[in-house]
Amino acid sequence: MLRLLNLELQKLLLNRTSKILIFISFILPFTVLILLSIKINFFGFFTLELGELGIFNFPIIWHITTFFASYFKFFFAIVVVSMIGNEYSNKTIKQNLIDGLSKKEFILSKFYTIVFFSLLATILIAVASFFIGLYYSSYTEVNIIFREVDFLLAYFVKLVGFFSLCLYFGMLMRRSAFALAFLFVLYILEWITFGLIAWKSDTDLAEKIQNFFPLKSMYKLIDQPFQRVMMTKFPDKADLAYDYAVHWYEIIIVLGWTALFIFLSYRLLKKRDL
Repeated sequence: MLRLLNLELQKLLLNRTSKILIFISFILPFTVLILLSIKINFFGFFTLELGELGIFNFPIIWHITTFFASYFKFFFAIVVVSMIGNEYSNKTIKQNLIDGLSKKEFILSKFYTIVFFSLLATILIAVASFFIGLYYSSYTEVNIIFREVDFLLAYFVKLVGFFSLCLYFGMLMRRSAFALAFLFVLYILEWITFGLIAWKSDTDLAEKIQNFFPLKSMYKLIDQPFQRVMMTKFPDKADLAYDYAVHWYEIIIVLGWTALFIFLSYRLLKKRDL
């Protein structure tokens, strides 16, 4: 595993564009979280300090930071599809196989890289959230601090699943731009399917089915936290209540899609004439 991971990291770190995109994907959300946690004076007109709103209190901070950071995953998605596009355009995929790398090892090297960077991103967000929470939170009890760290697991699974989808599209299309375009097409198709099911039956059934779709199932791992913040400000508003928790079956669904995307990527490579 380490050999395959090291091989892939060497390729990425020798590419200047990849290094820049990796930096943006993992350092930028970490930096933005730090900046949002400090007091900012806007030329004397007003002062913005989000910590005063209570969004950095434990345990809600785990929910907010992971939801926010997940939107930066699109930068590394470019890296993932570029990994495949460059392999085909530079003919390195054929050379790697000639040099003794099996097709299974080739796909595994990509998957190990995805897992590695997903884990790195999760650790960075965890560290930032923990120290920001310690500074701002009025709750310091250990059981409260670590009550909802399962959002970190959901964040990690969400990244691995999304990047595995990008890997599959990269293998399918062989071109970065087309692979990224397919993500948008898939998003549109999921909502068209939702609309057709809702039209033929009812919205509740359509929503339940949609939650099994690839992109929607990944999104559902970490639901939007804004309604939850409103609940803390207006606790008597019963209509604001919703289920924001991380559920085991949602994780299983995304892990299932992840395994399928990796398998399909391998099948494509195995059958394709290089």
